Amino acid sequence: MIDISERAQAHFQRLLSQQGDDDLGIRVRVVHAGTPSAQCELEFCSTAELAGDEWTVECTGFNLYVDGESARWLDPASIDYETTETGSQLNIRAPRIKGEAPGEGAGLIERVQFVLESEIAPQIASHGGRISLVEVAAGNIVVLRFGGGCHGCGMVDVTLKNGVEKTLRERIPEITEVRDVTDHETGEQPYFAKSAG
Repeated sequence: MIDISERAQAHFQRLLSQQGDDDLGIRVRVVHAGTPSAQCELEFCSTAELAGDEWTVECTGFNLYVDGESARWLDPASIDYETTETGSQLNIRAPRIKGEAPGEGAGLIERVQFVLESEIAPQIASHGGRISLVEVAAGNIVVLRFGGGCHGCGMVDVTLKNGVEKTLRERIPEITEVRDVTDHETGEQPYFAKSAG
């Protein structure tokens, strides 16, 4: 079911030891399961707070409790605590939580929407931005609109070409072009302000 690396277990042990309660474990659950906005939530949990339908994963020094309704979305999943030159980060990889990708017979709009919501939108949201599909025009041209921090952002062209278009065309090769129809002059809180000149 869930593979928890030794580094992640050590990280959880450190967090739990700071709480001063030997009865605490870690509970994991999926919110918005089966949708493109699905995500995992972790929280401290005492045994008195358990509902009784959790799956218990015994770890070194603590238990991880998997919410009963979330279990099927987390099979398989992995939790790791990765350290890089810029810092450390807990990573949860759960490929099934967003549901199944549209099948071969799915239409182009459905496939574009899935890639936008499952892969691209979360990255853009990390900068306070939003992205939405306006249409798939003749010739398989994907037309998008940006919002939030991407609306008026000085780097939106880079995001569009090197991020959004690259990802969409890799996942859906029949896409010929990706266009942005956002009026970026009206953006009020861009992530990167456009330089004057």
